[in-house]
Amino acid sequence: MFLSIVTVRGRTLCSSVCGNITNIRHPFRLVGDPPDCGNIGYQLSCENNKTILNFNSGKYYVKKIDYEEGIIRLVDVNLANGSCSFPYFPLSMGEVLWDGRYSGLLTNRQVDFLNCSEDLTDPAYTRVPCLSGNAHHVFVSISDYFFLPDGIPESCVSTSAVPTIYDKSKKNLSYETISKILEEGFDLGWTDGCWDCWSTGAYCNLASEDEPYTYRCNYGDYYAIWEVILALIEAFLTVIILIVRFILLPLVVFGFILHKYITTRKKNKNVDNFVQSRQLGTPKRYSYTDIISMTNNFKNKLGKGGFGSVYMGQLLDGCLVSVKLLETLKVNEENFINEVARIGGICHYNVVQLVGFCSEGSKRALVCEYMPNGSLEKYIFSRRGKAHKFSWEKLQEIALGMAKGIEFLHRGSDECILHFDIKPENILLDQNFTPKIAAFSLAKFYAKSDFVSMRATEGTMGYMAPELISRDFGDVSSKSDVYSFGILLLEMASERRNVDMGSSNAFFPSWAYDQLDGGEIELETVADSEAITVKKLLIIGLWCTQVKASDRPSMSRVVEILQGSINELKMPPRPSLSTPQYVSLREPLSDSPKELLIPESMERSS
Repeated sequence: MFLSIVTVRGRTLCSSVCGNITNIRHPFRLVGDPPDCGNIGYQLSCENNKTILNFNSGKYYVKKIDYEEGIIRLVDVNLANGSCSFPYFPLSMGEVLWDGRYSGLLTNRQVDFLNCSEDLTDPAYTRVPCLSGNAHHVFVSISDYFFLPDGIPESCVSTSAVPTIYDKSKKNLSYETISKILEEGFDLGWTDGCWDCWSTGAYCNLASEDEPYTYRCNYGDYYAIWEVILALIEAFLTVIILIVRFILLPLVVFGFILHKYITTRKKNKNVDNFVQSRQLGTPKRYSYTDIISMTNNFKNKLGKGGFGSVYMGQLLDGCLVSVKLLETLKVNEENFINEVARIGGICHYNVVQLVGFCSEGSKRALVCEYMPNGSLEKYIFSRRGKAHKFSWEKLQEIALGMAKGIEFLHRGSDECILHFDIKPENILLDQNFTPKIAAFSLAKFYAKSDFVSMRATEGTMGYMAPELISRDFGDVSSKSDVYSFGILLLEMASERRNVDMGSSNAFFPSWAYDQLDGGEIELETVADSEAITVKKLLIIGLWCTQVKASDRPSMSRVVEILQGSINELKMPPRPSLSTPQYVSLREPLSDSPKELLIPESMERSS
C-alpha cells in the first residue's frame, strides 16, 4: 500500500495504491488515510495486497475504478476465482438502489441462487451440480435488472443473489459459463451528488442510460409533495416581493413625498396666514436659492446663536443684511412664525428691522438689517484689566435706547409683545452704535390687561425673572422683561457678568446692592458726572430687579427715570430671595411644570 498527499488551493488531494488499483483518490479513500482524504462513505480497505469494498455486509474485490465515467467494478470475494460457491453475502439490485451511495447500472443483471426440494426442468433455471445433493437441488436464474423471475416453483426458495454483467441475448448457458460471468463481477456507478442524496434520506436513481451515466435524487411521494409545496411557497413569496417592490414601495414613496409636500405647503401657508391675520408689515419672502445667492453660499459667518448660525449677506441693491439660518431640529413652526410675525410689522429706531424671510420645505431663514458693530456683549465687560470702550455717557445713551425699544414692544395698541430673552447678546449695535433689540424666537403676543400663561420655562438663566422659574413669585407679565433689562443694567454698571461671579452663588442684584450700599464699587477713577451715571444705572437696575413684579417699574417709567435726574431716585429695598425657599436662579431647570418649585435656600451672602 502506498499513499501520496498533495495540497492544492487549501484542499488535501490523496492518492493511494493497493495491489493493481494504483490511483485510489476522491471520493474513495483507504482505511488509515488521513481524515482529509476522500469521503468516509466511500472507504476501501487493503487486504493481502487486494483492494476490498465492504458493502451492505458483503465483501467485494475492486477490479477497477473509472473516474471519468464514475464506475467501480466489483466481484464477490467467494466468486472471484471461479470456485463453486455461494456469494459471500446476498446482494440484490434493489439493495444497491436503496443504498444511495451507488446505483446499479442498466448493463447489470441479477443472478438468483435457488434451493429447491425437487428437480426443475424449466430451461430458465440452470442447475449447479457442485452445490446440489441428493435431497436438494441448487439452481441459478438470471433476471433483468433487479426483478426476480416469475413463476418460481413452490418447491424452491431464493437463498442468495448477486449482480452481474450479462448479455441477455445468450440463452441456455451452462453453470460453468455462468461462473465465468460471475467472476467478471458487476458495475456500480457513483456521483458526489448521490452521497448528498443518501445523507438526506433519499435515494439515487439512474436518470440516463447514455454514457456518462447521470443520476437524480428520488425522495418518494412525500418529498415530491413537499417539493411542490416549497415551489408554491417560493412562487408566492416571489409574487409578494414583486408586488412590494413595484407597487407598494412606489406607493409608500409617493405617499411620503405627497405628505411632505402637503405638510410643507401647510407650514408655509401658516406663516403667510399668521402674518396677514395680524395685519403686520410685509417682509419679503425669499426662496432658499435667493438665500444662498445673497450669502455667497454662506461664506461669511458672523456668529452662532441658540437657534442657528448668522451669515452676512448682500441684496441685489447692494444693501448689507444679516441672514439667520435656523436649525430645523431646534426651531419648530410656532417659534418661526413667532419671529416672523413679531418683528415683521415692527418699525422702530431701537428694534432690528426684518427685511424678509425664507420658508421652503425644511429650510427656515430670517433676513434682517445688518448690524456692523455686533452685539453689546463685546463692549460692556472689562477684559484682562482693560476698561470698556464706551464712555459712561454713551452707556447711558445705549441703556435709554434699549429701554425705548422694549417700551415700544410693550405699548402696542391692543396687545403687547413680550421678548422673554433680553440679554447683551440680543442687543445689536448699528454703525453709530445705536442699540436695537433682536432675537424674537421666544417672544409672544399678549393682551395688555392679561397675565401671561406659560407652558414651560423659557429664556436664558441669569436673566430670567423669578416668576418665570416659579409661579410662587407671581404671574408672568411685561415686568418679566423689566427684570431682564435690570440685570443688563447692573452688568453694564458693574462691568461684571451675572453668570461670571466665580464660585459664589450670590443673588446678583443682592450682590450689586451690597457693593453700592457699602461703597465698594470703584468710582474714584471716574469724574463726578460719570460716577453719578454709574450710580444712576445701578439704582435703576436694582429697582428693575425687585423680586416682586409689582415692585418693579414699567418700561415707560424706566424711560422717564433714565431721562430724569438722579435726585428723583430713591434707593430701592435690597433685592432678596430669602422668603420663599428656592435654588439659585443660575442653576439649570427642568421644563416640567412639576419641577418649577425647587427646595433649597436661594439666599447667599457674598
